[in-house]
Amino acid sequence: MEDDPFEAEAGFAGLGLRAELLRALTALGYEEPTPIQQEAIPPLVAGNDLVGQAATGTGKTAAFALPLLQALTTEGRDGGPAALVLVPTRELAEQVSQAVHRYGRELGVRVLPVYGGQPIGRQLQALQRGVDVVVGTPGRVLDHIERETLRLGDVRTVVLDEADEMLDMGFAEDIEAILAETPQSRQTVLFSATMPPRIDGIARRHLREPVRITMGREAPAAGEMPLVRQSAYMVAKAHRSAALGRILDVEMPTAAIVFCRTREEVDQVTEALNGRGYRAEALHGGMSQDQRDRVMGRLRGGSTELLVATDVAARGLDVEQLTHVINFNVPAAPEAYVHRIGRVGRAGREGSAITLAEPREQRMLKAIERLTGQRITLEKLPTVTDLRARRLEKTRTALQASLETDDLERFRVVLDSLADEFDVENIALAAVKLLHEAAGGDVDEDDIPTPAAPSARNAQSRDARPGGGRERRPGARGSDAGVARLFFGIGRRAGLRPQDLVGAIAGESGLSARDIGAIQITDRFSLVEVPEPAADMVIAAMQRSTIRGRRPTVRRERFMR
Repeated sequence: MEDDPFEAEAGFAGLGLRAELLRALTALGYEEPTPIQQEAIPPLVAGNDLVGQAATGTGKTAAFALPLLQALTTEGRDGGPAALVLVPTRELAEQVSQAVHRYGRELGVRVLPVYGGQPIGRQLQALQRGVDVVVGTPGRVLDHIERETLRLGDVRTVVLDEADEMLDMGFAEDIEAILAETPQSRQTVLFSATMPPRIDGIARRHLREPVRITMGREAPAAGEMPLVRQSAYMVAKAHRSAALGRILDVEMPTAAIVFCRTREEVDQVTEALNGRGYRAEALHGGMSQDQRDRVMGRLRGGSTELLVATDVAARGLDVEQLTHVINFNVPAAPEAYVHRIGRVGRAGREGSAITLAEPREQRMLKAIERLTGQRITLEKLPTVTDLRARRLEKTRTALQASLETDDLERFRVVLDSLADEFDVENIALAAVKLLHEAAGGDVDEDDIPTPAAPSARNAQSRDARPGGGRERRPGARGSDAGVARLFFGIGRRAGLRPQDLVGAIAGESGLSARDIGAIQITDRFSLVEVPEPAADMVIAAMQRSTIRGRRPTVRRERFMR
């Protein structure tokens, strides 16, 4: 009997991972490793240092988290943490911490996120009880080291995630200081989307004969890319399911595949679509071959219109009536995108490829465009008004088809009996209303909010002026709509640089570095523009933090009237 190509653990089991981790991956619905996981996990499990160039969203968290969990032992867990992961922002610290917890559930792993903006007392209590993995921003990790509440003498693995972002935020000195507190015998892992000379310098100083991995970006050969309409919609994660339903309502595909990353996501999306009135079925590696065959038979027979599937389950599918491929999220690698959209546009058939993305994933869309040599058009999500117009058009089309093809004479008796009492036009309108309501009726839902785009102010140059400050737009003031200017009681005399402020604010408050506006540094103080809604949060976080070893006054700028 042939091996089942959908066997859930086959891909990850071949990487030498322990049974507890394989069971966790199966429970989470992960079916096969992404390219970066395939390349990085074996050398890391073998104990090698590693430098990996990979963009956000390629699955690199699991690529380093699974090996560090593999190395955890149940003995000698009373000392300091066995692994330290440094990340640029609080959001990433939370994401990585949650991922490590999920993967290591059966191992009883104790993981602690450490970042500014969170009460330090809670972190101190957790550190006193003992943790196995610390995931933190450099500023807060260094703060704990200086307080002697975090000791890194037992660390066996250090991971620098998004290393280029950490350097851009001014964390270079902090990283050097933190690495100096760890054992020389540690395993060091560095991941970065780009590899500027500064990153290479860190690798040369702190890594020992590292394995180097660069995820390939080879363009497909001429003729391999299907000629399909490619588009993307920017939508926040919380509204993704609603956006998918709205897009399907407007597109009205004959048959479509919705690609998801995990089995769990497949099941959730399938349930949501069926709740919206679609005939959707799931397809993933947790199903038997007979079950998969029956699902495919219903899709080809027309009794199912939407297939919600993982990549591994949809491999090799060729459905003649398929008109749309929809990526519920941006694929983990551009190559996966090419594979997915190849399900449509075959043999000269027309097709559409639609991707749902968050604003932060626009770089990944650009990477896909570079690989494919084709443009992905950014579209606006259909509004409730658009959807109502589309449904009315659908009703009109159905009526037109009936007028052209159906035998209507047997209904004349109904029309004649009503015409004695009502106007014929009103009878027709009532019939249209009944047909429209039977097909779903008017839309009774709210418009989906547009996610906040990166501030246009961030498109400006952030190059430091000779005097140490930054260029400012003429006339920029803290009273600009949507912008607040904050006063920091520290300046050039303390050796302050723009990247120090960016790194401290982003690392401690969780505000994205891209959302920080113009910066002006004088001898004794500095002024920083931040989005108005985030101003109080930034102030609160920075009042508990240090910059260049000092805890400066932080408040809104006071204007002279």
